[in-house]
Amino acid sequence: MEHHRMRPQQHGPRRGRTPLPSQGAQGHREQAAGGRPARPGPRASPRPGARPLGAGPRGRLPEPRLTGLGGGLFCVTVMVALGWLVRLILDGSLTAYGVLFLPVCVLTAAWVRRGDLLTSPVVVPIGFAVGLLPVAEGDGPAGRIMGLVTALATQAGWLYGGTLIAGVIALSRRVALVRARRRAHVPL
Repeated sequence: MEHHRMRPQQHGPRRGRTPLPSQGAQGHREQAAGGRPARPGPRASPRPGARPLGAGPRGRLPEPRLTGLGGGLFCVTVMVALGWLVRLILDGSLTAYGVLFLPVCVLTAAWVRRGDLLTSPVVVPIGFAVGLLPVAEGDGPAGRIMGLVTALATQAGWLYGGTLIAGVIALSRRVALVRARRRAHVPL
């Protein structure tokens, strides 16, 4: 005679956990209405309250969201690429490099996600300095370092201006986020 061990049945969720909703309940309701599964419309979204991709105002591109590290990598990569382009095409013009730095600051501050807003004013000066390496004049490692220090000193206006732009954009986005959260929690 075999003895089977029986597991005790769980009646309800474990302590501290909430039960998960049935995954197929919505699909069965939609299927019963028309006989076949309903297709989500163009405005359907997987999360309640989330905008689908490309659902912004007309003519706007989708907004990528970068982490703080991703924003830093984006800024450094673009500035190094622009540094090489300026060196090859514009003969190492530091003014052209500084002008090209400003839109990169705007994009970095605009594309970083909400939780990492305050990292953009930190990473753009790093991107500026690393991107200056191809543009800096000098022979050998010591000459290249002296060229980098000289370029940073003479182009400080572009560096401060781009950092200020990134800071203003990050702070304005942060203020808008805080206001939106306060409006959501204030009963009308």
